[in-house]
Amino acid sequence: MAAFPSGLDDEEKRRFWEDLDEMVMSVPSNEKIFIGGNFNGHVGSSSKGYDDVHGGHRFGVRNVEGVELLDFAWAFRLVVVNSNFPKKDVHLVTFCSLVAKTQIDFLVLRKGDKGFC
Repeated sequence: MAAFPSGLDDEEKRRFWEDLDEMVMSVPSNEKIFIGGNFNGHVGSSSKGYDDVHGGHRFGVRNVEGVELLDFAWAFRLVVVNSNFPKKDVHLVTFCSLVAKTQIDFLVLRKGDKGFC
C-alpha cells in the first residue's frame, strides 16, 4: 500500500516516486503488482493524453500529483483500474469536507491484470 502524505516538500516527493519506481522494477514481469493507496492526486474525469492508463471514468479535474501518478503508470505499463468502471459520483469520492469533494485513493496494477478487478 502506498501512502503519499500531504505537505511533503519536493525532495521528499521525489524520493517517494524514486522508491516506488525501484520497488516496481524489482518485481519480475511475470508476477502481479497491486499498488493501492492515497496519492493525494486527482487524475481527473478526462483520460486525455493517458488513454492507455486512464479508463475515463473518474471525478474532478487533474492536478500535478494526478499527472505524476498517470506518468508513473504509463512508464511501467500499469493502469489506474478504478478509472475503468463507471460509478455514481457518491462512489467515486474518497474524501469529503465542507469545501471539497475529491478522489485521491487509487488502485494501480499491470495492464494485463486489470481483469482481476
